[in-house]
Amino acid sequence: MEGSAAILTRSSPPAEPAPGRRPRRRLLSAAGLAAALVLVVGINILSETFLGRYRLDLTENRLYTLSEGTKTVLRQIPEPITLRLFYSPRLGRDIPLYASYHTRVRELLAEYAALAGGKLRLEFYEPEPFSDLEDRAIGYGLQGVPVDQSGEQVFFGLAASNLLDEERVIPFFQPERERFLEFDLTRLIYELSNPKKPVVGLMTGLPVNGEMRGPFGRPTPPWTVVTQMRQFLSVREVPLDAAEIPADIDVLMLAHPQNLAERTQYALDQFVLRGGRLLLLLDPHSEAQASRPGPGGVPPRDTASDLPRLLAAWGIAFDRDKVVGDLRGAMRVRAGERDRVQAVDYVAWFTASGPGQINRADPATGELNQIAFASAGFLTPREGAPGSFEPLITTSPEAGVIDAARVRVEPDPTRILAEFRPEGTPRVLAARVRGTFETAFPDGPPKAEGEAEPARSAPHLARSNGTSTVVVIADSDVLEDRFWVRVQDFFGQQVATPVADNGALIVNLLDTLSGSEALIGLRSRGESRRPFELVDRMRREAEREYRAREQALLKRLEELEKTIRDIRRGAGEGARAEAILTADQREAIERARADILATRRELRDVQRDLRRDIENLQTTLRLANIVAVPAVVSLVAIGLGVWRIRRRARRAEEPRQAHA
Repeated sequence: MEGSAAILTRSSPPAEPAPGRRPRRRLLSAAGLAAALVLVVGINILSETFLGRYRLDLTENRLYTLSEGTKTVLRQIPEPITLRLFYSPRLGRDIPLYASYHTRVRELLAEYAALAGGKLRLEFYEPEPFSDLEDRAIGYGLQGVPVDQSGEQVFFGLAASNLLDEERVIPFFQPERERFLEFDLTRLIYELSNPKKPVVGLMTGLPVNGEMRGPFGRPTPPWTVVTQMRQFLSVREVPLDAAEIPADIDVLMLAHPQNLAERTQYALDQFVLRGGRLLLLLDPHSEAQASRPGPGGVPPRDTASDLPRLLAAWGIAFDRDKVVGDLRGAMRVRAGERDRVQAVDYVAWFTASGPGQINRADPATGELNQIAFASAGFLTPREGAPGSFEPLITTSPEAGVIDAARVRVEPDPTRILAEFRPEGTPRVLAARVRGTFETAFPDGPPKAEGEAEPARSAPHLARSNGTSTVVVIADSDVLEDRFWVRVQDFFGQQVATPVADNGALIVNLLDTLSGSEALIGLRSRGESRRPFELVDRMRREAEREYRAREQALLKRLEELEKTIRDIRRGAGEGARAEAILTADQREAIERARADILATRRELRDVQRDLRRDIENLQTTLRLANIVAVPAVVSLVAIGLGVWRIRRRARRAEEPRQAHA
């Protein structure tokens, strides 16, 4: 009985608290709620102040995770930089794509500012039409885009300046360039942090600056690529026999180097090792050189260029006696005998433009469409290369190798095409090599017998100071106008119209090489727009199915209308024809008309079903995205709650059973 009484007492409801204790309990509850509120506010302040920079990026392309190169540039900002983002809200209202892109740009700028340690100041403006802010945006050089016939313009650009009032702008944020958003922003900040204009050295024996041609020695204009280089870069000539590359040259462009002296090769070696960037254009056969007669009017025999000693040190293999051909992008030329001239695909001249041929992840090549090559060679990484080998441009899989001798002297495009055999493997035409290189001259500066030790301004380097970068293109004819530019006379002026992106390739490469090592390492980051691939595929399949039904119904409709026309034509035309139609003919016309109405109704149903199915699919996916995740979380929470209740019940039951 005592045991039963104990159990009964344990299960009975608790006694009512004394009246004096109720206010105390309420006071404790209120204090607990206030403490919880203070705790929540404190956590928010703490996370915003100290943890704001630590974020979790779950996007597929890591859109909001900045690269190490960008972080390096942001940490090295010497003086404050002001970034002014101008955005017209109407642009986002009219085109929602720009609204989401603006959100990404703004969030990325906030991430930049958080990592810059107070050296980046952000200002946001929403210019209204015909306002002072609009005038200010135009004054900065931002691009206004008209939205209607009233002259109203919208803006979406960035103007930046440093304490020296030097300015850089992004005139308009194009969604097509979203993959390079980080590169564009980081490059802009880097240029304002390092306002000195980079110097590009030009070292070549080709007549890129023009030449005297013709019987009267008329000068020809500079090649278009050099003109474009001078528009964007500070270009300085460097002689081919230079014993040392000037220290103030940041990037050196060496095109078609032939028979360079050892001391010049040593100068190139030391230039790369000390951190200078090199753009090297080699060639198994220079069409530009072959088309210009040498002394006595005889074409030169040696039209190849190579630097085997330096290439070996950089981990690159290049065969000066092999030319690569490409069947897919082959240019058509006129070939044959005088009485049988015909158009032929000359596989040794081709354009690289197909899928996978141009590196879309690199800022220098990501927006190029096609590059023209003529008698180009190919590059391969050597085994045990000291650095990374990154292809920038490749051939298509329909490429093959041709002996250079077959294209050097009176090539026969017809025969070369007939004997050409694609290998099924792409060949690398241009590549970027980065790494820590060993010198190609381990014994120090070379000197001729009896020559005194040359005076040098810098000590001999046996190894790279940091990371060295070399870009190699296996063709120097990418520079010559006739392969990528069409020059036309326009009222006495020569107008050059590019048909390929060769000039943009060279300028982009020099531009990226002239930046810091952090910029060279940047790559495209993908786009924030993520289409529903399943929706798109289902839409295409549904549309194909409905379009087939639609075409069948349209064909049936035409046949019915033709039937009516044939009946009327047999009875004559006009009102008299209606009078002489037989009863069977009238009945046939009525049936045809009824079929026409039914067919048109079915056609409308098909078109409506197409739109309805697609809209239903999109609605289902939206509901799934909006409802499914909260529903799953709720079910998990309910399950955990039920599990905890049962667990507590079991724990409460255990002492009772033990006591019993």
